[in-house]
Amino acid sequence: MSRLRVATYNLHSGIGLDRRFRPQRILDVIGELDADIIALQEVLSPVFGVDVHEHLRAETGFHLATMTTMQLAGGTFGNAVLSRWPIVERVDHSLAVGDYEPRGALECVVGLGRSRLRVIATHLGLRSAERRWQIERLVEIARSHSDVPTVLAGDLNARRARSRELKACIEYFGSAAAPNTFPSIAPVLPLDRVFVLPGVMLMKVEAHRSRRARIASDHLPLLATIELPD
Repeated sequence: MSRLRVATYNLHSGIGLDRRFRPQRILDVIGELDADIIALQEVLSPVFGVDVHEHLRAETGFHLATMTTMQLAGGTFGNAVLSRWPIVERVDHSLAVGDYEPRGALECVVGLGRSRLRVIATHLGLRSAERRWQIERLVEIARSHSDVPTVLAGDLNARRARSRELKACIEYFGSAAAPNTFPSIAPVLPLDRVFVLPGVMLMKVEAHRSRRARIASDHLPLLATIELPD
């Protein structure tokens, strides 16, 4: 078995609880995670002249894929995946519902030597009915290549570990630990989640609660340790 560390982190556009834009602080938190693959949400670039995408890529040395869901303040806003290994395929999936804020899922296939790992990074809507449809669509995406080990990671915005709108996801992937990650200063809601399938063992799931992480964004990062079949 191969053991990996996979994280999901809502960056809040790099703006911390002190209302300051500090991209290096975000990078410092990412460094604390020591993760191999990271799903990111609310990535805004550029900000105040800083190319956040290039900053993430250059400072981590990781491969980066990005997906735009909106244009904000002259920049692109959406999801991203950072990977220690090459991203050999990527597909953008729209999860937009009506006139609500556009949402999406970034599907990446990471090359791990002779094996592959599919990562679906997403950020779901604020309304329960919206999320229910989006979860059903994510399960469809996951089923489309059910023979490939898959990680679904992101800010699912579900307020309870077994929220009704997550039913289809839990039935397909199985239940997983859901530590509280929001708000970062004193988390009471499990908004961020990691699910894995098939043949992938979810060994440990924990919120990263460092002093820096509590202020760098309004979400704590969620870190999972997984084992992949050889």
